[in-house]
Amino acid sequence: MIDDIYDLAYELMMEFDPHQFLVALAEPTRLRSLMLLTSNDPLCVCELTWALDVSQPKMSRHLAFLRDCGIVEDRKVANRVFYRLSPSLPEWAKSVLNSVSEGTQSRGRFEEDRERLAAMPDRPDRTLVMVSA
Repeated sequence: MIDDIYDLAYELMMEFDPHQFLVALAEPTRLRSLMLLTSNDPLCVCELTWALDVSQPKMSRHLAFLRDCGIVEDRKVANRVFYRLSPSLPEWAKSVLNSVSEGTQSRGRFEEDRERLAAMPDRPDRTLVMVSA
């Protein structure tokens, strides 16, 4: 029985591709998005678009890549799509994201992104996402 559990855990861990994870982090828009999600999730596409000052199609394309890699998951609430870090991320991947987040908090674009997000007027109500989960 224990061996079966370890086998299943190993198979699930192997489904998450470390190479794809690092490829995702290597792209600046995706990295900046993940840094905001690490400390603010869930976030609506409109919030990420506002904070990073990018177009909605560009943001959606990068979020789709992150979703396909298993790094984030989405949830549609009314006419909005919210993203959060996937709860099934391996611990080592969460640790990497947290370390990068801590290391970039007061650095250039990352700090600007957080300030823009905080200054965004009429942000969507994130409690709707929490309640409907």
